Amino acid sequence: MKFIINPIRERFRRAHPDHYLIAKGMAWVILFVFFGKIAGAVKEMAVAARYGISGTVDAYLFIFNLVTWPVGIWFGILTVVLIPLVARIRKDSPAELSRFRAELLGLTLLIGAVLALLFWIGLPILMNSRYTGLPSSTVTIAIHMVPRLALLALLGVLVSLFSAWTLSAGRHVNTLLEGVPALTILIALLVFYNGGAEPLIWGTLVGFIFHVLCLVVSLAWRGEIEKPRFALQSPQWSVFWQGFGVMLVGQILISFTGIIDQFFAGHLGAGAIASIGYANRILSLILSLGALAVSRATLPIFSRTQAEGGQSHRVAIHWVRILFILGLIAMVISWWLAPSILKFIFERGAFTATDTKAVTEIFRYGLVQLPFYFAALVLVSFLASRQKYMFIAIASGGNLLVKLAANFALIPFMGVKGILAATAVMHMGSFAMFYFFFQNFLKDRSYIK
Repeated sequence: MKFIINPIRERFRRAHPDHYLIAKGMAWVILFVFFGKIAGAVKEMAVAARYGISGTVDAYLFIFNLVTWPVGIWFGILTVVLIPLVARIRKDSPAELSRFRAELLGLTLLIGAVLALLFWIGLPILMNSRYTGLPSSTVTIAIHMVPRLALLALLGVLVSLFSAWTLSAGRHVNTLLEGVPALTILIALLVFYNGGAEPLIWGTLVGFIFHVLCLVVSLAWRGEIEKPRFALQSPQWSVFWQGFGVMLVGQILISFTGIIDQFFAGHLGAGAIASIGYANRILSLILSLGALAVSRATLPIFSRTQAEGGQSHRVAIHWVRILFILGLIAMVISWWLAPSILKFIFERGAFTATDTKAVTEIFRYGLVQLPFYFAALVLVSFLASRQKYMFIAIASGGNLLVKLAANFALIPFMGVKGILAATAVMHMGSFAMFYFFFQNFLKDRSYIK
């Protein structure tokens, strides 16, 4: 046995230390995501049992996804731009960090307040237009939800900022806390359900409030949160804005694909948005276990290596191969287990066996994206750590074009399933673009030598 064990032991001993740090970070993130997503899965079971595939779920998801759309953009920008920036500030001018943090918090509060006001005023106008394609009964429910769900914009951008601060310090407790809203919704549905949408609405709002408070306590405990300052005087803003503009365009383009899907689904009949929503909820359990682990474990390591003048391209390509293989394995296993998983999670109460079959078919098409999505995330982290934001923005624009073309090509003869199939096509193209940009970057011999 020694002739087998010793070479393996020696290989681990010679491995780059970043491999260990990435693997350790992934392990913690996967553990925290697992607990958080368990709460999310149980919450989805409760939502399915209470509401099934109904107009209430269509309305809730339509409003929720629109309100949290800019939140996702803000978090994507902060994750990609802020983490490398903080690594550089900690090394070059640590005294500047507190002031920059306070000013960024002030800016975030202003952005959140403006977004909440815009949604409160604008969403009822949008819902009364003909562009949504939703039945009038669903529109009525959605408009009733707007005043309270609009507040998620403010709460969401705060959650994004505090989560990004936590990640920039190399901690992953924010990943565990992402299960707080789901747990709160679950309690609301179990204790206060009265046949209407109120428990779902209030459970979501209170859950976001608890999420913000938990992050504030965690940061305050370590002295990493300051009172907001409504001025932009830190010299670090010039560096922040350099990446912000490009990443804003990129994040809008890539995140817009989810909004596009809602409008496509809205014209496919009642229950289409709910069906996609249920499929995406289970997909997110799988995607989060891998995606959050990859991005949150690799980006801080790559950023630290870059700040210290090191190289990590060989580490990056090694993890691209590993994540692609793991994605293939996850796809095959999940495809096989899909009917049993969805039946166990959803099939009770208002959610029937027919609903399970329909959602299973949609879910399986979404699984094809896994290996390409996981592998591409490593390349995104590498390029972000080198501040190659233009590459990321160009790829995001390409993703949107591929998604639109695939939607128009596949939905006419595949129906709702075509939306998830188009997403898989988009991620295949995304991986190809990011790999091309990665190879293009390595052609700069000044980096390699």
